[in-house]
Amino acid sequence: MPDLAPYAVGDGNSHGRAFVEPRPKARSEFQRDRDRIVHSTAFRRLEYKTQVFVNHEGDLFRTRLTHSIEVAQIARSIARALHLNDDLAEAIALAHDLGHTPFGHAGQDALNECMREHGGFEHNLQSLRIVDRLEERYGAFDGLNLMFETREGILKHCSPARARQLGDLGRRFIEGSSPSLEAQICNLADEIAYNNHDVDDGLRSGVLTLEQLQEISLFARHAAEVDAEFPEIAGRRRVHETIRRMIDAQVTDLLAESARCISEAAPNSLEDVHRAPEMIDFTPAMKDENRALKSFLRENLYHHYQVLRMTTKARRVIQELFNAFVDNPRLLPPQYLDLAAHEGIARATADYIAGMTDRYSMKEHRRLFSVGEY
Repeated sequence: MPDLAPYAVGDGNSHGRAFVEPRPKARSEFQRDRDRIVHSTAFRRLEYKTQVFVNHEGDLFRTRLTHSIEVAQIARSIARALHLNDDLAEAIALAHDLGHTPFGHAGQDALNECMREHGGFEHNLQSLRIVDRLEERYGAFDGLNLMFETREGILKHCSPARARQLGDLGRRFIEGSSPSLEAQICNLADEIAYNNHDVDDGLRSGVLTLEQLQEISLFARHAAEVDAEFPEIAGRRRVHETIRRMIDAQVTDLLAESARCISEAAPNSLEDVHRAPEMIDFTPAMKDENRALKSFLRENLYHHYQVLRMTTKARRVIQELFNAFVDNPRLLPPQYLDLAAHEGIARATADYIAGMTDRYSMKEHRRLFSVGEY
């Protein structure tokens, strides 16, 4: 690992683990976190959880797994360039979507509605619940026993009421302090990855067209550069070259602006980072371009009738599964029935549904509601 800045997170200035363990012999504490995440059951399930297009709609669309890997690559590159802890950034990125439901945001919205009278559902909190409680891999503790800063980075949003239940981990949401720079990097690496790769998937699906994207300056500018430099290429190669340049432009902008903000704030320690406003950011011009891209995707991709038809089905699957299990808890697998005895049937049901892949949830729905399915 290259030399870290004094305000980066390291093994020495970390708040450590909830359950003290012997130090790893041949890797850092945050490399251990990354490895535990990669070997977790929840991480493997991401392969069959949707990003925008549901798993059965095509083999080449992004899933939560490929998205998490792409976020980790971007976050690690940015962290290393800024002399921050790239192992921590990678661990946060790989874990940030562990709690996502099947069917992406449509599934989360549906499960949150089902849980409205039971504390609600939010995928960042569910990711934390998975690494703190639900993974069952070690004899000495529940969960993965990750380092404090990895867990802090997973928790991107949290209401003050929820934060008060999380002890030290939730304190920053009450006090208004900032997370580590590594966590800040992951938040924006996530944005870079999903915006640009949703463009790619939208084009691949035929829901978006190149003509539509000419309205978006971030795409049109780089597409023009590609056409000028490589007038002979077309099709997927032209799209890939354009999106590659879009990502590079955003990362380059983020690095320059973040370096400027760090220099201006002049932190000397991790505590200085917590006390200062967030320092990882885009320039105002790039923020404007990103807002335009997100608005375009919302109107032309996420709200496209073909996508909405699938998300409407997804909501129904989630809602009907939830109601069936809550109405008759004995339909749950034994381990979730045991969990219900301690934490309530609604929360145990939410844990079970949130852990499902797209195709497993559809199969489970057929088992419960289709004659002839077992």
